[in-house]
Amino acid sequence: MVDFALQRTLERVAQFFDARQVGETGGLGFRRTTRLQAMLACLEGWLGRGIIVPGQSRFLDIGCGDGRVNLWLGYVVRTSVGIEIDEWTLEEYGPLRDELARGLAAEGLLAPPDNVHLFHGDSMEPTVHAEIREATKLGFTDFDLFFTFLTLHDEIAPRIAAEAKAGAILMVYGLDNILPRYDGLTLLEEVSSREHKLALYRKG
Repeated sequence: MVDFALQRTLERVAQFFDARQVGETGGLGFRRTTRLQAMLACLEGWLGRGIIVPGQSRFLDIGCGDGRVNLWLGYVVRTSVGIEIDEWTLEEYGPLRDELARGLAAEGLLAPPDNVHLFHGDSMEPTVHAEIREATKLGFTDFDLFFTFLTLHDEIAPRIAAEAKAGAILMVYGLDNILPRYDGLTLLEEVSSREHKLALYRKG
């Protein structure tokens, strides 16, 4: 579904960030990061089933941390937006992106995409969404794909069910054996993966 250059670049970006893994589990208040190899393992299935439409899907990461998922998916989607409440974590994005860019250039791979927009703030507050709209012209109802860690799922799932457009997809990462259910969202068993700790839900 993706050409060789893009596939190799996605693999290299995943390797870069996964080597800087903070952790996937733990109590609230402990920082965790997404393992991009898990995303990579699922990508072909998502593309094949139209979960992500290359060059068209608009992506919003709720609790984006250092922006690794935003940068990685930025190669595939049209616009990649992230919100992070911890400013010091968000500030890691620039130096990491620069280091990654040098490595990719040295290997003749694709440069980091320029469609990534990261914002500091509380994802449940209107102010940050007003900033997103001003910078990207996208409101909450314009996004096709949402992503969050399990720690925030109870906050964002009801909002997606109530406000996102019909057909919007919520990705929840960091799951164990039990996949949660949400009112107004349908679990997509065929594209979810307990092995990779990812569950996908569709509105409507």
